[in-house]
Amino acid sequence: MKKRTYKPLNPFLFCLCLLFAFGCITPKDTTVSRKMQNLTARYNYIYNSNVLLTEYNEALAQSYSDNYEKILPVYLDPEPQVNLVLTPGVANKQLDEVIFKGQTIINDKSFSNYIDDAYMLLGKANYLKGNYFIASEYFDYTAKTYGSDLKTFIMALNWKARSQMELNNMAYADKILDTMLRAADELKKDLAEPLATTAQMRIYQKRNKEAILLLESAISSSSKNQDRIRWKFILAQLQEKENNLQDAYANFTKVEKSNAPFEMYFHANLNRIKLRALLSGEKLNKEQQLLALLKDDKNFDYTDQIYYQVGELFSAQGNFAKAEENYQKSVQKSTRNQNQKALSYLRIADLNFKEFNNYIKAKLYYDSTVMILPKNFPDYDNIVKKADNLQYLTDRYTIISKEDTLQAIAKLPETEREAKVKAFLTPKVTLVNTGSNNNQFLNDPNAPNQALNSPLGSGSTFYFNNNAAISNGFSDFKKRWGNRQLEDNWRQSVRSSAQENNQVLAGGNVANGITPANNTNPTSTNDQTSLEKQYLEALPTTADLISKSNQKIIDAYFEIASFYQQELNDKVEANKVYLELLKRFPENNHLVAVYYSLYLNYQGVDQVKSDEYKQLVLTKFPNSNFAKTILDPSYSAKQNQLENVANNNYNSTFDAYAKKDYTSVVKQANDNISAFPENDLAPQYAYLKAIAVGRTSKVDALLTEFNSIITLYPNDKIITPLVRDHLKYIDSNLVEFKQRPVALIDFDANEPRFVNQAKPEVAKPKPIEKNINAADEPKVAVNKPVEKPAEKPVVNPNKPASIFSTATSDTYYYVIDVADATLTLSSSRFGLGQFNRGNYPDNDLVHKLIELDNDQLIYVTSFIDLEDAKIYEESIKGQLKNIMKVPENIYKGFIISKENFDKLKDRQRINEYLEFYKNNYQ
Repeated sequence: MKKRTYKPLNPFLFCLCLLFAFGCITPKDTTVSRKMQNLTARYNYIYNSNVLLTEYNEALAQSYSDNYEKILPVYLDPEPQVNLVLTPGVANKQLDEVIFKGQTIINDKSFSNYIDDAYMLLGKANYLKGNYFIASEYFDYTAKTYGSDLKTFIMALNWKARSQMELNNMAYADKILDTMLRAADELKKDLAEPLATTAQMRIYQKRNKEAILLLESAISSSSKNQDRIRWKFILAQLQEKENNLQDAYANFTKVEKSNAPFEMYFHANLNRIKLRALLSGEKLNKEQQLLALLKDDKNFDYTDQIYYQVGELFSAQGNFAKAEENYQKSVQKSTRNQNQKALSYLRIADLNFKEFNNYIKAKLYYDSTVMILPKNFPDYDNIVKKADNLQYLTDRYTIISKEDTLQAIAKLPETEREAKVKAFLTPKVTLVNTGSNNNQFLNDPNAPNQALNSPLGSGSTFYFNNNAAISNGFSDFKKRWGNRQLEDNWRQSVRSSAQENNQVLAGGNVANGITPANNTNPTSTNDQTSLEKQYLEALPTTADLISKSNQKIIDAYFEIASFYQQELNDKVEANKVYLELLKRFPENNHLVAVYYSLYLNYQGVDQVKSDEYKQLVLTKFPNSNFAKTILDPSYSAKQNQLENVANNNYNSTFDAYAKKDYTSVVKQANDNISAFPENDLAPQYAYLKAIAVGRTSKVDALLTEFNSIITLYPNDKIITPLVRDHLKYIDSNLVEFKQRPVALIDFDANEPRFVNQAKPEVAKPKPIEKNINAADEPKVAVNKPVEKPAEKPVVNPNKPASIFSTATSDTYYYVIDVADATLTLSSSRFGLGQFNRGNYPDNDLVHKLIELDNDQLIYVTSFIDLEDAKIYEESIKGQLKNIMKVPENIYKGFIISKENFDKLKDRQRINEYLEFYKNNYQ
């Protein structure tokens, strides 16, 4: 019989078997089960997940690219995006594994104490994947479910606020942070991240002083060295922005001496040098110290930024020539850092626009800036607007230069004027060294893509010495009109450039009649003599002409300042132009609007100045809308409400007129004129009343009503011109009118006439002549952007293809699109007819209506060319508010060729055309 030997069981194997068996059965809520789940959840899942998150964040820090030209973000996260569209997060092995581990804890370790940690892991992983909405929901659930744990509650709210900030829900995020900070009062540690998150919110809100205090607290309570270094750099940036230079210098120095990443160390060193120079006044030393950095091989990759900082130094000193020279060097050295190249482009563009008046070069650099500048750059939208609308500003600066030049020539002795004009009309296109480094620009391979055949300006503010302005005006004229002979009615001659190659360019006004000396089509001797004569005749040699010239300068300054304020939201630049206007013309027709704008712009910046301009508005213009708005901020809203009531009442009165209820027309007109005597519709009420009287009474009563309109509303641009025309007609046919039983015997609801008129013959439309009386006086809306005058259309060839065409047409319409197909437009069309007959009685303008599914198009026909349509648009746009008896926000006027008009089938096509018109003609 065999002997058997029994070995003792290995304890380790035994425990392993028990664990395996335990894992195979359904977990129960027992002490052993809880401890086992806590053990595996903590070490198998939570610990490993945190390691994965740490590795992910370290990799992110290595690849994250900071923009040191702006305040750094507190965390290495994407910045908040406007109108962020929720999309699934990008696959990432580390983050996906964290999500898997978190879900495993929730599903398989339900009796452990780490469920709240699991939900936090799920939230953080989704946050880092870009699933901000999902992340916010996880953090919200954690805060609500595990709110009894103060630390978990605060951290969940902290991350929820960060998620909402990424979703651009700033108001909601701010409320979450308020709740978190109130709860954090009871927590004595682990407050670094909540404080830093709140600081980031204050930075977004531009509440920098609060952000500084929060960051100081976060730095003192943080245990992570790299967080402290980063937050200290941000703290220094904020302190510099708040002009606390001593503390900023100290913190930049601490960052420079710390274990900061090299790029942060480099920028801390740059800022430290800059601040030390400012604090000590050693301007020269700063330049030497910056350039000394070039000798260090470690700084080779940052050469472009060093030259940029040197350029900033010279710019601050007012040495703009040296500043541009260093910006150009920065561009040349920017081989990898596209952000830096864009910044250098931007500075060169600003210098050429503001300091050198070289608008062509400025335009090129603005365009290049926009092409490579990241869209999250501060004021990116304003830079795009400036690039797109540079022509608008350029035109007005050119007006100022031109009128100053003409006035300067007019002040010369009469014997010297002709020689001066002759010299200016034959300018030599030479590159004058103004510090703008034009020669370098021509040869610079790093300059933006451009048409370098165009002559660049000398930078002189004297119009005829500014070759850029001359060449720009010439090219604009030629692009638009081709080569034209100097002759009467030159604009009406429809010719192509190919047919006119032998003709010379000669415009019909002072601005466009200049031909650069380097042009291939030199002006003939006869035409040169004619041009000189035109210029001499255009010189403002009388008080009246000087006044008109000054008014052009005043309007140009005002429009420039309004554009900076309303379109670019650049209050500082707007204030400079407003103050220059006041300096040159202390008394002008825009004075109240200028005072009011300065009052608004200085609010919160310089309260003393704001109050000063506020008092000027109240004391000098107590009855203006601006003064009333200052005293009652709701004044504008009340006025809008009154205007809506007046419009509705007018439509009611017009309906009574259409129904021939003349008694009601007279009563309603009288009631409304009494209730709203200052309303712009009062003349139109009076006209309806006069027509009603004419339908029921003899001519004497009608004449009384018409003469009353002329007396009460002499400056009205819609009714008064029409009534004057009526009075002339009645006066020339008075005998016939005296014999009538009632003054107005015929009736057409759409077009009331005094006599039966024959159907007009079909004839070629007549050219529109600019009607001075039809142009509205300049006005400034209290609560709306100032509407800028129409610009000369310039076709942009770089825009994408469209179903609409820029081809020249022989028929143009002026269209009013009403974005509501349910409204009755009879009264509005009646007002449009009044305007046309009163202001353009000889042009046979006709308005028609087309109804689409969602829109109604009122279009005025016909104009022989785009210029005619533009003249008409200029005259009517200031009166549309009184013509259209519908809410102002639902209609829009624009010009369109007949060929393009036929393509307007629905609202989508209308919107496409409006975008096309903006891109190609504005």
